[in-house]
Amino acid sequence: MALSKAALATATPFSAEIPLPAHRFMPLGPFNGRLRVPGDKSISHRSIMFGALAVGETRVTGLLEGEDVMATAQAMRKMGATIEQRGDEWCIHGVGVGGLLEPESALDMGNSGTSTRLLMGLIASHAISARLVGDASLSKRPMGRVIEPLSRMGANFDAAEGGTLPLTIRGAQPAVPISYRLPVASAQVKSAVLLAGLNTPGITTVIEPVPTRDHSERMLKGFGAELEVEQVGGERIIRIRGEAELKPQRVEVPGDPSSAAFFIVAALIVPGSDLIIENVGLNPTRAGLIEVLRQMGGSIDELSRREVGGEPVADLRVRHSILTGIEVDPAVAPSMIDEFPVLFVAAALAQGTTRTSGLDELRVKESDRLSAMAAALTLAGARVEETDDGLVIHGTGGDPLPGTPKGAAIATHLDHRIAMSMAIAGLASREGVEVDDTSPIATSFPGFISLLEGLER
Repeated sequence: MALSKAALATATPFSAEIPLPAHRFMPLGPFNGRLRVPGDKSISHRSIMFGALAVGETRVTGLLEGEDVMATAQAMRKMGATIEQRGDEWCIHGVGVGGLLEPESALDMGNSGTSTRLLMGLIASHAISARLVGDASLSKRPMGRVIEPLSRMGANFDAAEGGTLPLTIRGAQPAVPISYRLPVASAQVKSAVLLAGLNTPGITTVIEPVPTRDHSERMLKGFGAELEVEQVGGERIIRIRGEAELKPQRVEVPGDPSSAAFFIVAALIVPGSDLIIENVGLNPTRAGLIEVLRQMGGSIDELSRREVGGEPVADLRVRHSILTGIEVDPAVAPSMIDEFPVLFVAAALAQGTTRTSGLDELRVKESDRLSAMAAALTLAGARVEETDDGLVIHGTGGDPLPGTPKGAAIATHLDHRIAMSMAIAGLASREGVEVDDTSPIATSFPGFISLLEGLER
């Protein structure tokens, strides 16, 4: 079936909604028809940053207009770039690598860890100083893993206790090229070092023992940077030549697989669902959730596979499936690190037990996502055990979750993915699931609630 008029109004990357402080998500029946999720957040951030460092006009379509990406846009404006929306396009006039201006006031990163860590890399090799601030959630997140390599390159940092925001960064000019082996799998740390290398004389090298999402590498090459990736002994070695000249581009942003994940799981766990999700980015460094769900028995078919702006894309047909619990290989974690909260929801409705491990990174996201999801699912009636580095979830065998008791609400800890994951849990419950605060959803998925509740059934 088609989308209702309400859903059609919100099924584009440019939709918006009035945040609801609290919301009870009730069973709505099967998901049918077609929908499109907003543009990929990782690619949206990078298209703005790289466009702001190119000389000339970069044009971007499909940009995610969530709060996180808008924080990146505002920061780049404060450092000299001109960024404006013209209809469905965003137009960026860059200042060139090395041309960033010192901002006159603090750069407010809101809730965006990606904006913060990548901008720290950009600023680290420019002869400017900047103060970065964020909301209460972001100000608890550790920045030391980025500060350490950027300090080796010559940047100076004055951070709050524990290496958190607010912090002041004074860039090095010239910065010193380094060879840096990532101690933990982190696309943000990798990208910060590569972005610092853009304005650093010589060759900056990052060694990845475990592959992480590679949007920075793909897009930097697309913008004209001299970047090479080599596989040696199972490791990825990434080299970038500094003092680069980036060329403006036309960027088409594919649908965000992390946003699509919520509707993929919803269609799998709600009986009678047969849903097509259009234009989903399927970068292999991001597609781990789909493979795990298929291992659990999920029916997810790729239609019209194609390439958009150097990224693999397809329409996904997802049908209700009887899922079976598995032991999730920790090696897939980097390719689905943001999708584990909604995977936990799928596991709670599966047959048997799902075990996850190697997820220490989830403890330093917008919230401690292991503890937060263990508490949330338990309150909704699931059987969950928390370990040091994962969750063990005993599924219902397909039966609905009881739901949260009247007067009790899930604590989201200002984390958009906790809020959206538990919204999906509410669709497969008997009494619904109440979420204490849905406003953080706007950071990554404006229009989520309207789209979720506006599908015809």
